[in-house]
Amino acid sequence: MAERVRKPEWLKISIGANERYTETKRIVESHCLHTICSSGRCPNTGECWGKGTATFMIGGDICTRCCKFCNTQTGKPLPLDVNEPAHVAESIALMKLSHAVITSVDRDDLSDLGAAHWVHTIQEIRRINPETTVEVLIPDFQGRKELIAQITEAHPDIISHNMETVRRITPLVRSAARYETSLDVLRQVVESGITTKSGIMVGLGETPVEVEELMDDLRRAGCHILTIGQYLQPSHRHYPVAEYVTPEQFGIYRQLGLDKGFTQVESAPLVRSSYHAEKSALFLQKKVK
Repeated sequence: MAERVRKPEWLKISIGANERYTETKRIVESHCLHTICSSGRCPNTGECWGKGTATFMIGGDICTRCCKFCNTQTGKPLPLDVNEPAHVAESIALMKLSHAVITSVDRDDLSDLGAAHWVHTIQEIRRINPETTVEVLIPDFQGRKELIAQITEAHPDIISHNMETVRRITPLVRSAARYETSLDVLRQVVESGITTKSGIMVGLGETPVEVEELMDDLRRAGCHILTIGQYLQPSHRHYPVAEYVTPEQFGIYRQLGLDKGFTQVESAPLVRSSYHAEKSALFLQKKVK
């Protein structure tokens, strides 16, 4: 049995709680909402909830896929909650969010893979929170262009779809998604004119050369924003951590990404897809001017 890699000091964080954290937690729980903050055991929950921000997860909390890096429960999902879009929109209003982030589980059990539910959620957020910018982190919808088009036609401000890892490791850790399919999703979003974002994890055994190749693939697809964070093994049943990438290497990746033309690169050990997402909203403001 391979020896587990010891977690370094730079990954040890304190989970603080303040009044805003408590209020955010109350709003999420009272509206029976799911957040990727909780299901994904995100290390930044204390910081983000303390600022009154959260990434809402729609479509329930059971995913039809079983990726080896992900802590979200897998199995047969429950029917969609028709009230969920309104609850999410109302919670965003209560939190007074200027920038909202929405993601979802994969719903391969549904004929439209959850696309209509996504559209309804975006529309409800727009109706109740007309001044709030909306960022969505979408699944691949099995690469079905007509479903991805439904999302782009709902006009969220940012559409994100995560590559997750480099080409070689993709089939080892992603249960159904394909590297090229994810690139195709991003290309279609770029073609719609919407700001496009993707995220990856490092520490799965990839090399810096492979990370650079992934950056090149994303830039050829037209992707604007990139996030890079350390993979953290949720439990002993999940894919093992191959290495803990140093903060210095994350800094190298950030500069490399900027040099390649990404408009924004968030690269640090604790970065996650929606970490500091409010910075993406600032990018949108600059884009409009």
